[in-house]
Amino acid sequence: MATAVRICICGDEGTGKSSLIAALVKDTFVSNKIQSVLPQITIPPTPGHENVTTTVVDTSARPQDRTTLRKEIRKCNVIMLVYSDHYSYERVALFWMPYFRSLGVNVPVVLCANKSDLTGDGNTAQVLEEEMLPVMAEFREIDSCIRTSAKEQRNVIEVFWLCQKAVTHPIAPLYDHKENQLKPACVDALRRVFYLCDKDQDGYLNDKEMHDFQAKSFDKPLLPEELENIKAVVSKAVPTCNINKGLDLQGFLQLNKLYAEKGRHETIWIILRKHHYTDSLSLEDGFLQPKLDVPEYASTELSPAGYRFFMDLFLIFDKDNDGGLNDQELAALFAPTPGLPPSWVETSFPSSTVRNEAGHITLQGWLAQWSMTTFLEPKTTLEYLAYLGFEGPNARDSTTAALKITKPRKRRRRPGRVDRNVVLCYVLGSSASGKSTLLNAFLNRPFDALYHPTIKPRRAVNSVELGGGKQCYLILEELGELEPAILENQAKLDACDLICYAYDSSDPDSFSHIVELRKKYPQLDELPAIYTALKADCDKTTQRSELQPDAYTAALNMSAPLHVSVTWHSISELFVALAEAATNPSTAFPKTEEPPDRTSLYMALGATTCAALAAFMIWRRSTTSM
Repeated sequence: MATAVRICICGDEGTGKSSLIAALVKDTFVSNKIQSVLPQITIPPTPGHENVTTTVVDTSARPQDRTTLRKEIRKCNVIMLVYSDHYSYERVALFWMPYFRSLGVNVPVVLCANKSDLTGDGNTAQVLEEEMLPVMAEFREIDSCIRTSAKEQRNVIEVFWLCQKAVTHPIAPLYDHKENQLKPACVDALRRVFYLCDKDQDGYLNDKEMHDFQAKSFDKPLLPEELENIKAVVSKAVPTCNINKGLDLQGFLQLNKLYAEKGRHETIWIILRKHHYTDSLSLEDGFLQPKLDVPEYASTELSPAGYRFFMDLFLIFDKDNDGGLNDQELAALFAPTPGLPPSWVETSFPSSTVRNEAGHITLQGWLAQWSMTTFLEPKTTLEYLAYLGFEGPNARDSTTAALKITKPRKRRRRPGRVDRNVVLCYVLGSSASGKSTLLNAFLNRPFDALYHPTIKPRRAVNSVELGGGKQCYLILEELGELEPAILENQAKLDACDLICYAYDSSDPDSFSHIVELRKKYPQLDELPAIYTALKADCDKTTQRSELQPDAYTAALNMSAPLHVSVTWHSISELFVALAEAATNPSTAFPKTEEPPDRTSLYMALGATTCAALAAFMIWRRSTTSM
C-alpha cells in the first residue's frame, strides 16, 4: 500500500479550491480573502490510522500558470477536480478531463461539486444522477464523486479522505463499473483466498472458518450478529446459496462485489493485503521468494513442519481415499497456483516418483517428489508453499520454516554419516546398460524388455529404509545426452552425493565405457562411488577391457561390483547400498593402507615404565632409611 499520497487540486478559477484547503487546515470556513494559490501543505499520518503522509498541492487555472499546472499534475498520485456551477461543470468534460488525458497521466480523479450550500440539500440525488454519473460513465478514470461546502464544512474532510483512499485502496483494479462486475484478476485473488480459508475443502466456509478468516484479515473477532447479517445479505443476493452449510465461493465473491458497489472497496483491499497481494493483485515477491541462504556444500530439505504440511494437503485432497491423487484431485490441489511447477512438467510428472496401479501419485511418491524439488530447487518449493497457504508454527514465520539447511559436507572422505536425509546419485554407464530399467525398478515399475534410449536427463526419487529404521530419500539420475556437460560442471558434481557406475555384465563392451569415462573426467575420483553389474540374470561375459571389473576395482582398493538384476527381488538391496554409501560417503572411496594399531603396545610399555619407576622409588626409600 502507498505510504505517501500527493493530491493535486484542479479546477476553474473561483470554484473554491483554496477555500477547501483552508477549511481543512483551519477546521472552519475562512471568510477573509485568501491568496489565489495556497502553498503546498503536508498532513502527517494520523495516530491509530493508516501510516500515510498526504501532500496537498493547490493550482491555478490561469493560462500563464499552465506550465506549473502540468508539472504538478504529472507529480501527483490523485487529482481532485473541483467545480461549483454549470459553467465549471461543463468544463469538466470539455476541457479538464481531455487535458489530463493529453498529459498521459494515469491517476484517479475525485470529482468534487463544491459550494453545495448554494444549491441546498434537497437535490443531492438529482445532482448525482444528472451531473456526476454521466461524466463518470464517460471518463472511467473518475474514481468517485462527492458534494462539498467549505462554507458549511460539509464533507471537507471526506473529500480529502476519498482522494487518499483512491490511492491507498484504488477501485480500478477491483471493479469494472461498465460491466458491474469484479475484474478477473480480483476474482482470481479472492478465489485463492477462499481456497486457503476453506480448510476442510468442502466448498463452504463454515462458522469456524469464517471466524478464522475474520481474525486473519481484520485482526478482530467476528461477532455473532455480524455473521448472521453476512449470511442474510448473501442469502438475499444469491438465493441458490445453501447458507446452512456455510458461505460458498459464489456467495463469497458476491459479498465482495457488494463491498465494491457500496464504496467499501477498502474492505476488499484489507483482505487481499493480509493475504500478501500487491496493488497490481500479484503476490508479493518477498512472500513468494523469501531470503534463503544456503552455504556452499550444504543442501536444503523439508523440515518436519514442511513434511506435515504436504502430507495434510495430500490427505485432504484424496477425496476418494484410494491412496492416490487422480488428475481431478491434483487440479483441485494446485488450483491456487500457476499450475504444476515447470520442472515437474519437463520431467513428465508423476513418472519420476511412486504411483499406484492406476498411475496416480501415492503419498510416498508425493512426499518424495517434494523432497527432490526442495533438494534441487528450494526456491520452487518456497514459491509453492506460499501459493498453497503454508503457515508456520508461529504467526510471523515465513515459508522458510518449512525448510531446513543441512550441515555443509565438504570433506567427504572423513569417516561418519553426513547430516542429510535427501541424497543424489548419478547413474553412469554405456547405452543399453540398463540404467533406465534400474530407475523403473526403483519406482516399482514392471520390467519392460523394450529398449528406450534416454535423450534428456531423467530422475527417479523414492524413500529407502536404512539400518536402524532410519529413512532417507534417494534421487537416481541418468544424464542422457547431457552427460558430458553435466560431468564438466563442477557445481553439478558438488551437488552429487554418489556415483553409481553401471555396466551390462552380458555385454563385453559395456565396462570399457566406465574405464574411459573415468580417464576423461578425473574429477569423478573426488566423488564416492559404487560399481554395479546389471543384467546378472543373463549369461556373464568377459569384458573387453585391460582389467576385468573385479580386478579393476581391486586395483583401486574399491569393493567389487554388485551383481544385480531388476528381475530379482533382491534389487532393493542395491538401493539400500546406494543410500548407505551416499549418507556415509567415506565407505565408498578407495580403501587406504592403514598403519598397524600400536595402541596396545604403547599402553604396555607405559605400564612397564610406571612399574619400574615405582620399584626404583621403593628401593631408594628403603636404602635411605637404612
